[in-house]
Amino acid sequence: MDRPLLQSLTPYLWRYRRAIGLGMGILIANVCVFASIPYVLKLAIDGLRRGISERELLVFPALLMALVLARAGLQYLQRLILINTSRNIEYDIRNDLLRHLETLPRSWYQRMRTGEIMARATNDLSAVRNMFGPGLMYSANALALFAVVVTIMLRLDARLTLLVFLPAPFVMLAVQWFGKRIHERFERIQSMFASLATKVEENLAGLRIVRAYAREDREIADFDELNRDYIRRNLRLVLLSGAFDPLLQALLGLAFLLVLWFGGRAALRGQITLGDFVAFNAYMMQMSFPMIAMGWVINLVQRGLASWARMREILRAPAEIADGPGCDRSIRTLRGEAEFRQLSFSFEGREVLHDIELAIPAGGSLAIVGPTGAGKSTLAALLPRLYEAAPGMVRIDGRPIAEIPLAVLRAHIGLVPQETFLFSDTLHNNIAFGVPDATEAAVLEAAVKAGLGPDLENFPEGLNTRVGERGLTLSGGQKQRVAIARALIRDPRILILDDALSAVDTLTEETILNNLRQIMQGRTTIFISHRISTLRGADQIIVLDHGRILERGDHATLIGLGGHYASLYEKQLLEEELQAVS
Repeated sequence: MDRPLLQSLTPYLWRYRRAIGLGMGILIANVCVFASIPYVLKLAIDGLRRGISERELLVFPALLMALVLARAGLQYLQRLILINTSRNIEYDIRNDLLRHLETLPRSWYQRMRTGEIMARATNDLSAVRNMFGPGLMYSANALALFAVVVTIMLRLDARLTLLVFLPAPFVMLAVQWFGKRIHERFERIQSMFASLATKVEENLAGLRIVRAYAREDREIADFDELNRDYIRRNLRLVLLSGAFDPLLQALLGLAFLLVLWFGGRAALRGQITLGDFVAFNAYMMQMSFPMIAMGWVINLVQRGLASWARMREILRAPAEIADGPGCDRSIRTLRGEAEFRQLSFSFEGREVLHDIELAIPAGGSLAIVGPTGAGKSTLAALLPRLYEAAPGMVRIDGRPIAEIPLAVLRAHIGLVPQETFLFSDTLHNNIAFGVPDATEAAVLEAAVKAGLGPDLENFPEGLNTRVGERGLTLSGGQKQRVAIARALIRDPRILILDDALSAVDTLTEETILNNLRQIMQGRTTIFISHRISTLRGADQIIVLDHGRILERGDHATLIGLGGHYASLYEKQLLEEELQAVS
C-alpha cells in the first residue's frame, strides 16, 4: 500500500482526533460488551450442569438483556460519531479541493477536461468519504473484536484456537491478491466515469450545435458505447469483489469444521466443559464478522485510496501563479501605468509573443489589432497574471507585477474576456459579481453605461431577471454588455476589453463607446478588436502579427503608413458601404 498516499490523509484525521478518539473508545466498549455475551452463556450452561436454582437462573437472562441494550446504545453512539466525522472530513476535502481549483492557472484547465474534474469532485469524493466512514468504523470494529475474541478463545482452549488459525495464511494471500486488483480495476472505472461525465457535460453545453447538425442519434450512440464500457468494467469489478467474500467464508467454514470435530471430541472426553465448547463456538461465530467484514472493508478502502490518488493529483497540481517572497504587502492602490519590457512569452513550447516593447501611461488608452492567433488576448492576460511572464517583463506603476499582491492587482483590473461567461443567476448578481455589496443604483448605472438600459425594459423582472445557465436566455450582444457592466462597476484603474463589442451592432457599439470615453478619463484602457471603429479613438494603436509588433501609432499615423492597419481600414469601409447599399 502506498505509504505517502496514506500519510497525505493524516491532516484530515488529525483535525478530528478528539471525535475519532471518542468514537473509538465507544467502539472498544461496544466490542467488549458484545464479547461478554458468549461468556454469560458459558456461565449459564455450566451453572445448569452444576444444578443452580431458578432464582439464580434469572440472573443470566437479565444480564444478557442488559448487555444487549448496552450494545444497542453504544453502537448507535459509535455510528453517530464516526459517520458524522466522515461527513465533516468530506466537507473539508471538498472545500480544500475547490479552494485549490480556484488557484490553478488557465494552462492547467486547458489540459484537464471539465467532466474529469467533476467526476473527481463528486464520485471520487464519495468513495473517499466511505473509506473514512464505514471503512474506518468497520475495520476498527473488526480489529478490536478480533483481538478481544482471540484473547478469550486462548483462555478457553489454546489448542482449538490454533486450529482456527490454520487457514490464516490463505486468508492473507487472498487479501493481498484481491486488494491489489480491486484497486487497479476501480481506478480504471473512475477514469471511465470521468469520460462519461465529460460526454454528458459536452452534450449539454453544446446542445444547440448537436441539434443544429442533427447529431442527436450519433451522440446517443457514442454515449451508449461509453455507458456499456462503463457497465462492463463495473461488472468485472463485481465479479472480483463478489468472489472475495465467499472465499473468506469458505476458509472460515473450514475452521468451523476443525473446531467442531476436535472440540466435540474434547467435550465428550471431559477435557473442556460443555459451557466452554458452546462459548468457543459462539466466539467463532463472532469472529466470522471480522472475516466477512474484511472483504467489504478492503473493497471500500481500495476504492477510497484509488479515488484519493485521483483527487490528490488535483490537490498537488502547483498553483504556479501566487504571491511570492518578493511580494510587497504594503501596496494597496495602483495608478494604472502599464509597461511591457522586452517581453517574450511561450505557451506549451510555442512562442506566442516576441520582444514586445510597450508603455501605456496611467489614464492612457491602447488599442490592439491583428489576425487571429497573433497573441492579442495573451498580451492582455499577462497584466492580471492569468498567465505568468518572466520576472520584470510586465510592470505596473514601474514595479514588476510579481511585487504587487495578486488580490490588489486583480482588484484594480476590470477584464471583459472574449468568451463571455455569465452565472445562472439574476442580472443584478451577475453585474455585481465583483462588488457583492453594490447598491441597486450602482448596478443600474453600470448597466446603462454598458448600453444595457433599453434592454432592461424588455426583461420581465428588470435587473432581477434570471439569465439561465451561462446566460442562455440572453443574446450574444446582451451577454457582452452584462460583462462590460460587471467590469465597470468595479471602477478599475485598468480596463481591458478583449473583443468585447464583437456581438453588438454598430449603433449600440457607438453608444457604448461614447459612454466609455467618459469612463476612460483618468483610467488606463486596453481595447482588443477587429473593428477599426472600436480602435480609432485610442491614444496609441499597435498591430500584432505572429507575436510581434508590426506597426504602432495613432489612427491617423497608421493610415498614413499605408500598411496592414490602413488595408484593414479600407476593407471595413468598403464592407460598410456595401451593407448600406444592400
